[in-house]
Amino acid sequence: MKKISVIGGSGFIGTNLCQRLSDKQIPFEIIDLKASQRFPEKTRLADIRNKEILREAVTGDIVVNLAAVHTDDVSDPMAYETTNVDGTRNIAEICDEKGIDKLIFTSTVAVYGFAPAGTDESGEINPFNDYGRTKWSAETVLESWYQQAPENKSLLILRPTVVFGEGNRGNVYNLLNQIASGRFVMIGNGRNRKSMAYVGNVAAFLDACIHTQRKRGTFNYVDTPDSDMNALVSLVRSKLSGKSGVGPRISKSFGFFIGWMFDLIARITGRKFPISAIRVTKFTAESSFASSKQDLDGFQAPFTLQEGLKRTLQAEFVSPDPTREIFLTE
Repeated sequence: MKKISVIGGSGFIGTNLCQRLSDKQIPFEIIDLKASQRFPEKTRLADIRNKEILREAVTGDIVVNLAAVHTDDVSDPMAYETTNVDGTRNIAEICDEKGIDKLIFTSTVAVYGFAPAGTDESGEINPFNDYGRTKWSAETVLESWYQQAPENKSLLILRPTVVFGEGNRGNVYNLLNQIASGRFVMIGNGRNRKSMAYVGNVAAFLDACIHTQRKRGTFNYVDTPDSDMNALVSLVRSKLSGKSGVGPRISKSFGFFIGWMFDLIARITGRKFPISAIRVTKFTAESSFASSKQDLDGFQAPFTLQEGLKRTLQAEFVSPDPTREIFLTE
């Protein structure tokens, strides 16, 4: 049985993927900057920016690359370049050195930027931030790696939308937490649609990528059907408080003004705040994507989007476990 090297496997998606592999008794190793909380005995410490150490750490037959710098703070663009691009190049070169011919890479729908609703895998590449830009650069690095010997190599690229689930402390959790606290205020008309992905489904799709015989593929990952912000907020409020509707609402222009004010305060004080102009922009933007994920051997997600949301709400707010692993992501 082939051994899976999960690079970045100590993180949120990686831990869920490794749990799935463990449950199926598939051999794997985790290569990361820090030890996995759940699988410390499987962890080999390495930085993908350090090729020599990374070379020693990788001992598997298939590589899944989840490692990335991802934050809304773009104050250090070189961190994106050295990790997302140079680190990916190191992985590709090590795969060649070790005769590893299958590589699975998690990119992002951020490569499309603020794309039209329904954008699929053929959509225009137009990233608006360094994260999306460097992820696209990493994709081109891997495409060159694949094209060197397409008859012998396999490259599968996954572009997930925002991923949420139990234990994650990213933007979706921040939204759910604001609603749970009763302090949430809707910005804009709330009719903008948002694609989301439950982590259990993303892990299942990565597992399918590992086991497919397909040589090449790029897939957006979204759980459908999308809902608009009004429906999403109403569902969460109903589940947590029994209240209907979205609650208080302010205009988009006033929301931008508040975001800009927090940006100004942040520049003056050096502090970070949960509100910023870019986060207001992302909150009010349409981010609805199409996916051809079913083309990968007829893939079917094990959970519906509503099931994923309800599982997350139950675990985080209804019956929280204080010993749960926490993953700090955006």
